[in-house]
Amino acid sequence: MKDHEHPTENQPETDTKPSADEVAKKAYAIYLEEGRPQGHADQNWLEAETKLGAGKEKPHSGPGHHAHMAADFRKRFWISLAITLPILMLSPMLQTLVGLRDAIRFPGDIYLLFGLSSAVFWYGGWPFLTGFVKELKSRRPGMMTLISVAIATAYIYSSAVVFGLTGKMFFWELASLIDIMLLGHWIEMKSVMGASRALEELAKLMPSDAHKVMADGSVKDVPLNELAVDDKVLIKPGEKIPADGVILGGESSVDEAMLTGESTPVAKKTGGKVIGGAINGEGSLTIEVKGTGKDSFLSQVIDLVKQAQESKSKTQDLANTAALWLTIVALGGGVITFLIWQVLMGKEFAFAIERAVTVMVIACPHALGLAVPLVVAVSTALAAKNGLLIRNRVAFESARNLQAIIFDKTGTLTEGRFGVTDTLVLAEDIDEETLRKYAASVDANSEHPIAKAIAASSEKKVPVENFLSIPGKGAEGRVEGKNIKVVSPGYLREQNIELADKRIEPLQAQGKTVVFVLVDGQLKGAIALADIVRPEAKQAIDALKALSIRCMMLTGDNKATAKWVSDQVGLDEYFAEVLPQDKAAKVKEVQSRGILVAMTGDGVNDAPALAQADVGIAIGAGSDVAVETADVILVRSNPLDVVAIVQLSRATYRKMIQNLLWATGYNVVAIPLAAGALYAWGVLLTPALGAVLMSASTVIVAINARLLRLKK
Repeated sequence: MKDHEHPTENQPETDTKPSADEVAKKAYAIYLEEGRPQGHADQNWLEAETKLGAGKEKPHSGPGHHAHMAADFRKRFWISLAITLPILMLSPMLQTLVGLRDAIRFPGDIYLLFGLSSAVFWYGGWPFLTGFVKELKSRRPGMMTLISVAIATAYIYSSAVVFGLTGKMFFWELASLIDIMLLGHWIEMKSVMGASRALEELAKLMPSDAHKVMADGSVKDVPLNELAVDDKVLIKPGEKIPADGVILGGESSVDEAMLTGESTPVAKKTGGKVIGGAINGEGSLTIEVKGTGKDSFLSQVIDLVKQAQESKSKTQDLANTAALWLTIVALGGGVITFLIWQVLMGKEFAFAIERAVTVMVIACPHALGLAVPLVVAVSTALAAKNGLLIRNRVAFESARNLQAIIFDKTGTLTEGRFGVTDTLVLAEDIDEETLRKYAASVDANSEHPIAKAIAASSEKKVPVENFLSIPGKGAEGRVEGKNIKVVSPGYLREQNIELADKRIEPLQAQGKTVVFVLVDGQLKGAIALADIVRPEAKQAIDALKALSIRCMMLTGDNKATAKWVSDQVGLDEYFAEVLPQDKAAKVKEVQSRGILVAMTGDGVNDAPALAQADVGIAIGAGSDVAVETADVILVRSNPLDVVAIVQLSRATYRKMIQNLLWATGYNVVAIPLAAGALYAWGVLLTPALGAVLMSASTVIVAINARLLRLKK
């Protein structure tokens, strides 16, 4: 790449924004020229993208850069392989091996062999040679250094033999080594593409245009980039929703599975929110746009996933350190191997060089460099696909060691809305169904939260006459010719109505709100209400306990209510009557016991507590993913997703350790074999076979990373 092609900080901004494809191609050119730092498969792409797109909105091109890398390695591999075939035919060693030495030889064949081998060395080996220069500049020798030293040593020595030096040529070994290294990198790039594919799939969710409702009521198809906030858009059945918005008209069910992980279509009606990229069901919807472009939910999700994949992993520090030492061992081992065979054992120079080259090739820490980044990419994309958005990788990785999780009550363990929990019949001439029907019919005319909950408890509501609100006490009306009152305990006391039923007091002791139903002035029944416990809450608590994690709850409610919720879901401990500003102090108090603590809340009122916790988990963020204090954001209001985070953290760590053990452990066996430790028993690895083993270890690490799964 020429100097003038490099963007610099001094270049003026232009109005022409490069396409995603152009950015990807230029970034890959930088990748080839500058090489790739040890241990970070994506780092050069990210740096190049930053250079090219500084100050501009980044294209959501998914793994397009990896596609260019894979295409380049594939092209170099096939061309180099084609040139390798005549190299094999012209190699004196192979000619002798198949008994065709005299039949194939011709004047100048050795120079043709040199020319073809030079083509493979410079064309096929170019990515490794440029990477070597980059590693030298950064003073971080690694994989590229080892490969380059190995192929350069073989090439220079063999070339010297062609032009007069006494010895043996390594051209066929050199060509086959480069071929195998290119093949390994091609497979690696395809694996990296697979790890990032979830982002590509997210980016593909958006439709290309939208049906914009114009001021005169007509509908016009416009490109997405022409949509603005407050525009009205028509969404037909089966179409993708083009932007975040609020429903102005229509009813439908919407499939948000790719965005939230929720497999069941969600019912939507007027006033409901929709997310761009979701798929509309059977009905037509008219929405008012509330979020487009970088402000949309989908764009924020993609950015969060990218940030998480780019963020540093603690385990990566270990991998980088191990890779650095392995590089030193490989280079030193190559030199020592050469000296032992040449000086101490008296073997010929060509044999000693071959052993040194094989040691350096087989000890390449390529697999070690990929061991953690690939798992990070897979786990982050997998999490996003299931509605789990990771903002802080270090905190996410520490989630595997959590000893306690503190839940906020309202909106987290409960739904944050009143619901009927008990219906008590206090007279013999009425049944539960009739009691709920009377109460629901009257309260259907009221806007009070308790009245709304009672109204929702029965589908058999009937018309009400003479509805009248009783300020601070309840409401009344005529239902089927009877006067029905739904009132508070205070109203009973005012009217001196005796309440003798012993079942009422335990309900009030649980912190429930109890209202009473009067029919023609006679007390006929009672209805108890409480903040509805989420059906998944108990399952989540049971699952966390099975993982040896203590479960606690923070709430501003009274102790009776807190105890009732705690008993319902099976908590180990709860803190009641805690003011919002004191929640962080409670988290700190639990941490003072010497245990690792996560806080799970709604991400707004619980912000200080989320920040104080070792792991902050914002639950039920919905379409608002910009929760600055949370380490992990759960799109759905489902406590079971907290369990999923812990399980994914543990599974991710297991994959990282498996990859690190494989990437380092195989060298314990491979390096002595490459050095010729079993030469006396006839076991000797060629450089090409060493490259096969090294590439195989890389592929195994890549495949193992992609086998990461989130169990549900």
